[in-house]
Amino acid sequence: MGIVTNDLSFAYGKKIALNKVNLTLPAGFNVLLGPNGAGKSTLLSLLTGLTQTVHGTIHINDNDLSKSKSTIMSQMGVVFQQSTLDLDLSVKQNLLYYASLHGIAPKKALIHIDIILAQLSLTERLHDKVRTLNGGHRRRVEIARALIHQPKVLLLDEATVGLDVDSRLLIISYVRNLCSQRDICVLWTTHLMDEVEPSDRLIVINKGEIQAQDQSSKLCKQYKVADVYQLYFALIHNTEVV
Repeated sequence: MGIVTNDLSFAYGKKIALNKVNLTLPAGFNVLLGPNGAGKSTLLSLLTGLTQTVHGTIHINDNDLSKSKSTIMSQMGVVFQQSTLDLDLSVKQNLLYYASLHGIAPKKALIHIDIILAQLSLTERLHDKVRTLNGGHRRRVEIARALIHQPKVLLLDEATVGLDVDSRLLIISYVRNLCSQRDICVLWTTHLMDEVEPSDRLIVINKGEIQAQDQSSKLCKQYKVADVYQLYFALIHNTEVV
């Protein structure tokens, strides 16, 4: 179970975005770390079927994306970097609408919504229009929406970019707890190294190529570095400030 890609490549015209990416992501918290423009968002676009795979294969929970897209999408939750919420609908309306797309009856959906919003400290905002929420609260609503159908795979693209410290910590802690409680496969893409913990499975990507993938602590030991910061710079060979 989880995500497996084989020789996955993609280009925008002559610009190569991904070059023969081979990944094996099991259940748990998997972090895709890389600078802006490294190929993280392109990978998520391919994994979600928004961009068609031309070279290579993608299997999610043992299903081939090219043959079983509807099955895979029914088991997947996604939080994109750019918000896709309807600003003029309330939190409740946004979530109920999405639940209906997955064939979940309103009564059952509301039970899920109450539980998730309580865990994300958003219960009191249920009837507020999304337009009135700050960035951190909107991102929490997007995470709630992605979880409404209890997916087995959760993809989050730069989920904490631009958020305040409290929102960042709450969201990361919540998603990590999901991994242990539900045994789901999470792919967390980021360029923020402080979001990586020693026990995480870490994938470092740069210029569309995977530089390394393994448990973070094992990679640090392998490359004889003290922490993820040193590991990152050792792997990408540049001095970009992230």
